[in-house]
Amino acid sequence: QKIVMKVQMNCKKCQTKALKAAATQEGVNFVGLEGGDAKDKVVVIGDGVDAIDLAKTLKKKLGEAHIISVAAINK
Repeated sequence: QKIVMKVQMNCKKCQTKALKAAATQEGVNFVGLEGGDAKDKVVVIGDGVDAIDLAKTLKKKLGEAHIISVAAINK
């Protein structure tokens, strides 16, 4: 599944923190940033990733995180 989260990231250090926090979640295969120049969206791809738990983790580390979409990926 593919999860896109909007996260408040004001600097490169915040982006790194967000990527590390997302990568620690169980079932994650890929973590990346998107959102043009702002790079304010974290994209997580994996099997059985809990979007709510991911949002809580990112919110705890960075202050603000919102789920934008959760979609199944056809292989």
